Amino acid sequence: MMTTSKKAPIFRGINVVGVDDKGRMAMPSKYRKALSDCCGGELVVTVDKDACLLIYPAGGWKSIEKQLLDLPSMNKQVRLVQRMLVGHATECSMDKQGRLLLPQVLREVGGIKTRNAVLLGQGKRFELWDQEEWTKRRNVWMEETRNNTDGFTEVLEGVNL
Repeated sequence: MMTTSKKAPIFRGINVVGVDDKGRMAMPSKYRKALSDCCGGELVVTVDKDACLLIYPAGGWKSIEKQLLDLPSMNKQVRLVQRMLVGHATECSMDKQGRLLLPQVLREVGGIKTRNAVLLGQGKRFELWDQEEWTKRRNVWMEETRNNTDGFTEVLEGVNL
């Protein structure tokens, strides 16, 4: 797998993307150059416990994978996390049109059921959500934030917005 040693960019923003019947997703053009520069378009896609997919530049995934594999494998919960995150981790390369081919098993486990998905920049990685699932969860999270039921205010203490 080709990777470069350039510093990983910070990914932010929300984008609605299409996923075709073959599982191809076009990476939004605003991310393509940064991904090409930092990792040669080589990405790792895995599942997340929140019913979405996580997409990492290949170099960024390597350090996370090492941390996961260094955990004590005799611990039942560690093995479960390793099975889910490392076991599902799949190398995907952007093609010349900036598309990724998302394997069917990842789409199923990650909950990508419709042709529309939401790609959410999360700093060093992306989250890919089925659009309907994203909308439902976002609405719940917004309500929790408004009602401060999850400690939102406490989390942001000391952060000047």
